[in-house]
Amino acid sequence: MARPEDKLHAVRTDNERFTVTLIATAAQAVGTLMRITGLSKTDVINRAVQVYAFLAQQMADGKEILLRDEEGNLERVHIV
Repeated sequence: MARPEDKLHAVRTDNERFTVTLIATAAQAVGTLMRITGLSKTDVINRAVQVYAFLAQQMADGKEILLRDEEGNLERVHIV
């Protein structure tokens, strides 16, 4: 039987198609990321999900997410 913590490590090897409805702010964020990165909508969403999974796993492992500005000041990131 899989342990709860193993669920975050689940890996599929085949592609899977999803249909989702994004709220307005998420749709705007996708557009912003497409403009900044030059990536397609699909690539932006794929990367966003992967980054979120990585961050969620790190937090589940008891780690903190910190940002450091150019002056060396640290800010803790809270993802709810």
